[in-house]
Amino acid sequence: MSLIVDAHEDIASNMLAYGRDYAKSAQAIRAREAGGPIEQAAGTALLGLPNWLAGGIAVIFGTLFTAPERWRTDPLEKTYSTPNEAYRLARQQIDIYQRLADEHPQFKLIFTRSDLEAVLKTWDGFDPVPDEIKGNDPRQIGVVMLMENADPIRTPEEVELWYERGLRLIGPAWAATRYCGGTNEPGPLTDDGVRLLKAMNNLNLILDTSHMDERAFFQALDRYDGPVIASHANPRALTEDVNRHLSDDMLKALIAKEGVIGTVIYNRFLLRGWGKGDPKDAANISHVVRAIDYVCQKAGDARHAAIGSDFDGGFGWQSAPAGFDTVADLKIIGPALKERGYAPADVDLILGGNWLRVLRNSLPA
Repeated sequence: MSLIVDAHEDIASNMLAYGRDYAKSAQAIRAREAGGPIEQAAGTALLGLPNWLAGGIAVIFGTLFTAPERWRTDPLEKTYSTPNEAYRLARQQIDIYQRLADEHPQFKLIFTRSDLEAVLKTWDGFDPVPDEIKGNDPRQIGVVMLMENADPIRTPEEVELWYERGLRLIGPAWAATRYCGGTNEPGPLTDDGVRLLKAMNNLNLILDTSHMDERAFFQALDRYDGPVIASHANPRALTEDVNRHLSDDMLKALIAKEGVIGTVIYNRFLLRGWGKGDPKDAANISHVVRAIDYVCQKAGDARHAAIGSDFDGGFGWQSAPAGFDTVADLKIIGPALKERGYAPADVDLILGGNWLRVLRNSLPA
């Protein structure tokens, strides 16, 4: 059985801003939000506990995502104007993940390798993965916390405090931050950015280069000795020629550092020229496989490509390719890769094995 690891889902920020209850199904969330302001702002929900279980998604990188006020896109969104406000929002999101785990035994926060292995063990014997929860289902969804945008870290010296609260991956940028340039706001690493990397290195935290401007990206790779990934980023050659996406040189640099790149399952990032309101079915599973295959071709193997769906990350069902109704449909990627000619062992790596290798090599015992 190929368990899936999805390296990017904005769970806590959605729960904080929109009151979504991800212990319920995506269908239940849709029924609650149908025709209302949340659906209009965030799109139709793709995530939910029964859907994760039905898709065989055993591990998620759950984000601590904060957006600066200058990039506000809807009145319901929780944004920040100061480092203290960003800090407060991210700490509230940690509390949300902790509450999910406390109130629902099928969520488990992953802080260590032993936590990871305990989650994976709950999936033993579920081959194939059942389509629905039946009776006392023992399976757990493991959540590894990833900070997307490091502005909540008020000073680099605070990294250790965040680590103690369970943070295991940090993406310094979203738009530009105090630490580096980012999407649509180019710029290098700042002095604080260099200090942030040093503090992360001391704890073997995973550096997520997604959203980092290209100049800052290469400066970071030159300086950082710990594990490096792009949790959710697509090849620039297949989509918009902007700094949100990975150039071929960036892909090659990540591969050379043993990095893994998660493909975003979002029409705008899979197709050049697709925009909000364009048909959902303009993209399909073939475009997802094309993006994954592009990474594999650059690497010469399947050890660097993976999934980072970004589902419910500012877009919903309307903006995901045809064939993707909920997160459960990530499982269609496996058969499509096999049809493309990928061996079963390589499919296992892409669906989850590559992310599991990163986690096993970086998490504390």
